[in-house]
Parts: sequence; structure tokens; C-alpha cells
Amino acid sequence: MAVPMSQMWTVARYVLGKRLRGVTRYPLVLMLEPLFRCNLACAGCGKIQYPPDILKKNLTPEQCFKAVEECGAPMVSIPGGEPLLHPQMDEIVKGLVERKKYVYLCTNALLLEKHLDKFTPSQYLSFSIHMDGPREEHDHAVCRDGTYDIAVSAIKAALKRGFRVTTNTTLYAGADPARYRGFFDEMMALGVEGMMVSPGYGYEKAPDQDHFLERERTTTLFSEMLNAPKRAWKFNQSPLFIEFLKGNWNLECTPWGTPTYNIFGWQKPCYLLQEGYCETFQQLMETTQWKNYGRASGNADCQDCMVHCGYEPSAVAETFSNWKGFWATARLTMFGAGRGRTRKPTAPTTNTPPAQPKPVGALYDLELPVGSR
Repeated sequence: MAVPMSQMWTVARYVLGKRLRGVTRYPLVLMLEPLFRCNLACAGCGKIQYPPDILKKNLTPEQCFKAVEECGAPMVSIPGGEPLLHPQMDEIVKGLVERKKYVYLCTNALLLEKHLDKFTPSQYLSFSIHMDGPREEHDHAVCRDGTYDIAVSAIKAALKRGFRVTTNTTLYAGADPARYRGFFDEMMALGVEGMMVSPGYGYEKAPDQDHFLERERTTTLFSEMLNAPKRAWKFNQSPLFIEFLKGNWNLECTPWGTPTYNIFGWQKPCYLLQEGYCETFQQLMETTQWKNYGRASGNADCQDCMVHCGYEPSAVAETFSNWKGFWATARLTMFGAGRGRTRKPTAPTTNTPPAQPKPVGALYDLELPVGSR
């Protein structure tokens, strides 16, 4: 794993403290969405389809701090939209760092180099750069040519200034395992701290509905892609979650592990489903019918989901809940995964990439770098 010891210790102490107090449902990562607007319009995204009046709204720094304190999770992920479009994002990050929260600011990096001077390197801050694979696959996924090169330049600039940098990769049907193995080599060569990988979730509002992965295809893809992983690869995720993606470890979703707070309030039940909102975190935890979510519940919306926000907390809990999970994590961390099981697909698959949609450009022409169109 590519996680600093201070962060690992903080999370371990937090989880063990909850277990000792008999708390079974607790947040691990707060998904803080200060805005929905973005300077890209990715075909697989379901977060940017709101009307203009909603896309113009922001959470204030005070609202963000209140949500963080109310929730109490040791880590905060700031997705969007594009967080760097928020006029007070530096103030929000500074306040979270002062509260000693481990912050992952998720950005497509189009504006990162321009805004680097607003931030200060810290063990508590990591820029999580949206990189959906090699240059061709990434630019196709975000529907704009040239974004891969801009992101690589931003990664180099951030690393040069001493920032923690990780990558965040979402995979879809048609991904070529061999090309993504090469992509992992490229990211490690850049010097990023670690990589996060996850299958995409089938947002109903996403423009492209044809390339979301089903569960069996997910395990086939990840098993092939991560078979005999190179020692140089560092993943910013629990080893048990990686094994889960490969079909080698069974996990159930814990949607309360990554609660979401945005301009509407606390989202029910998780980051991926929109079934209403609560005014307070306590109300979210006490009124949500958690038994109705996750694959075991039979909920149709959960059957193919293997996304990190639902299962990474499950993997962490598994690590500290029994000796089997603990020793498996220790073994995988020290010795690697070896040659994991490769599942046979239930139907013929090909590596033919999906039809290329025409780039649809940005929803807003806000602070776009020169030549980004």
C-alpha cells in the first residue's frame, strides 16, 4: 500500500476505537461535494446533469467544516464537479488540514498548476488526479483531447513542489488489461504516491450507458489486469479491496462508510444513489434503512456495484474485525498478491474500444487553460 504510516495509524486507531466501543456503523471517509459544476463533461458522469441554477451553487467553508465535525471521519475526499472551480477551495482545504483531517482533493488537474500557489504541502493533503488510463483512453473518457498531457504536467509540477499526489482511475467495459498495466508503469515512473482503481457505476443520468461494467466482467477485467502485479505498483487502497475486485475475496457493501454531504444535505444512502437527503448526519445514520442496500439486500441498483466508496470501508473493517482479514492484509502488503485467480468470462469479450463519442466540451468556460479545447 502507498499510504503514509501516520495516516495508517490514525485510521487503525479510529477503527479499533469504534470496535472497542461496540460501534458497528461508522464513517471512514466523508465524501464532501462543495459543488457540482465542472470544466469537463465526461460521458460516464452523472453528477453534472443538474440544471444551471444548481450547478452555480457552492457550499461555504463554514458548511464544509460543520459537516466534517458532525461526521467525525478521519479522512475527507473532495470530489465534484471540479473542486478547483470553487472560489474558496484553498480556504476549505486549509481549514480541514488544521483539523488534522487527511484530505484527498479530487481534480481533473486542468486548473491545478494555475492554483498550486494557493496550497501548502502537508502530510494531510493529497491531490488525487483523475487519470482514466493511457492517453487515448483518458482523453476519450473525459471527452476532450489533450487532457492527459495537461494532467501529467500538473502531476510533475505538484510533485516538484513537495505535494502528495495520487491518481484515481475509473474503468469501463472494453478496457484492455495490457494497456492499463503499461499505464500503471507510467504513473509509477512519474513518482505518484499511489494509484486508486475502481469500476464505474452506472449513473442513470450519464450520457453513455453502454460501457458500465457488470460484476462478472469487473472481476474478469481486474483479475487479468492485476494478475502477478509488479512490485513497483503502489495502490492507495486496501489489499483486500484489490482482491475483492479480482474476485478473490468476498465483501459486502457498507454504504455508511463513505457518507456524502453536498449542497442538498446528507445524501441517502450513499454517494452513488440519490434517494433523498437528511439535514443532519445523525438523522442519516438513524433513519436510513441500511438493510435495503448492498448486494445481499437484493436491491437491483446494488447488484453490479463494486465501487470503492461502498467496499473500501468494508475491506478496512474486515482487516480489523478478524484474524483472517488481518493476516491476509499483512501477507498481501509484505509479499504481494502473487498470481491471483483469473476468472473465465461467461461470454466472449474483446478488447475493441467502444465507439468514440464526439467531445461535448465543458459545461462552463471557466478558467480553461490555453489550448485545452
